[in-house]
Amino acid sequence: MFSANTSNSEVREKMVGFLSFAMSSSVTSLNAIPTVGPTGFLSGFVGTYRFFTNAKDILQEGYEKYPNRIFKVALVDRWAIIAPGRMMVEDLMKATDDQLSMIEAAAETLQVEYTLSKEVVLHPYHVAIVRTPMTRNIATRFAEVRDEMVSAFADLIPAKDDWVKVPAYKMSFQIVGRTANRFFVGLPLCRNSDWLDLNTNFAVEVFISAMIINLFPSFLKPIAGRFLTRMPSSMKRATKHLAPIIEERLAREDEYGTKDWPGKPNDLISWLLDEAKAEQREVSDLITRILAIEVAAIHTTAFCNALYQLAAHPELVVPLREEVEAIVEESGWTKEGVGKMRKLDSFLKETLRFSGGGGIVNNRKVLTDFTFSDGTTVPAGTTIGVAAYMHHHDEAQYDNPYMFDAFRFYNMRNREGESIKHQTISPGLDYITFGNGRHACPGRFFAVYEIKGLIAHILMSYDVKLETEGVIPPYEWHGPSMDPSSTGEVLFRKRR
Repeated sequence: MFSANTSNSEVREKMVGFLSFAMSSSVTSLNAIPTVGPTGFLSGFVGTYRFFTNAKDILQEGYEKYPNRIFKVALVDRWAIIAPGRMMVEDLMKATDDQLSMIEAAAETLQVEYTLSKEVVLHPYHVAIVRTPMTRNIATRFAEVRDEMVSAFADLIPAKDDWVKVPAYKMSFQIVGRTANRFFVGLPLCRNSDWLDLNTNFAVEVFISAMIINLFPSFLKPIAGRFLTRMPSSMKRATKHLAPIIEERLAREDEYGTKDWPGKPNDLISWLLDEAKAEQREVSDLITRILAIEVAAIHTTAFCNALYQLAAHPELVVPLREEVEAIVEESGWTKEGVGKMRKLDSFLKETLRFSGGGGIVNNRKVLTDFTFSDGTTVPAGTTIGVAAYMHHHDEAQYDNPYMFDAFRFYNMRNREGESIKHQTISPGLDYITFGNGRHACPGRFFAVYEIKGLIAHILMSYDVKLETEGVIPPYEWHGPSMDPSSTGEVLFRKRR
């Protein structure tokens, strides 16, 4: 581009020309993408407010107005690019990490620099821990997980002959928190009230803080982040619980001169220590990663949504209960047994399709200009996502998409040659709750077995219903995230 004889003024002129061309190309690419919502002066501020308060309608409008074509929504300091339809989902799935980055998109969405730590993005080795050793140990540790399910329900919802009202949202976090932590850190910490309170609240705070920080323009995000983050106080609480455990494990390694010392616990702390290198083995780094994994594991609304659906559909209890009873008698309370519960699996997957998807999933940061198969180019620096709720309620994807059909996927699996397809853990172009391709959620295996185990326990131990028969409390939209009612109640009594 430049020769040894090029003058400084020529260099400046050519650089200005190059940058002008790049900026012009970016603006041209964005202008070619249709806009939903306000445009023009201050559109970002107006659009951000509308998106925060009315994202569902905005996404639905774009999905219907521009089928199988990307559209954009103005936010305070950027454009949100929405990719609807199977073709777009497939294009995103096929893109390389050099083109589209899931990690950078997640860092931006969760504002991890303020809500967690840059390290979890710069060196995300813990993701591989979730994908391999954690998933591989589900069967080995399932008896302990099952024991915690029984104990948690007994403590939080004692089986009584009369109906008892239970706050569904709060209870679901408490039970999921205990169950997940039995798998992650074991007894007695998994039942420590301060540890559980920290994890439950921290998981919620990360998402709420990130959502608020994202309302600010880029130059104000550092200020908002410093005021909103709870990370320092959360780290202090977590260190009180985890530091002695980690330090004792490190001391055992030094004592025996090996990572495989006698009596080594088979849990998340050990799996992290097995893979951590150099400064990653520092106590603070390990605690940060444990908190990051806890956020992903505990901040799941799937169990609460499934509980609401079960309580709203009493006609499902008999077929689901009969399946669970037969399989438990044959295989016991094991991972293998839970895996055989096809009707229950279909019920959970339909719950996730019908009421479990947020407004935008599969977020990707565009690293280099990316062209979809229809010829539309999205410039580098923007973020692309998929409108999951609209995708899952598209008649092109599903018959009667606005009807809850608990055995929709069970019937699909009964078709010839499709017995292993359509499982809750199986991503597809029509089912994107857990993402797609190589970046599909690595923790989905544990999450699915955990939630199926929890629902199976309810079926075997309780009767459940809603205060108003068949009427699920209204869903709550927080920006582009759709959540179950945080105030709704489910009635429990001892199974009759």
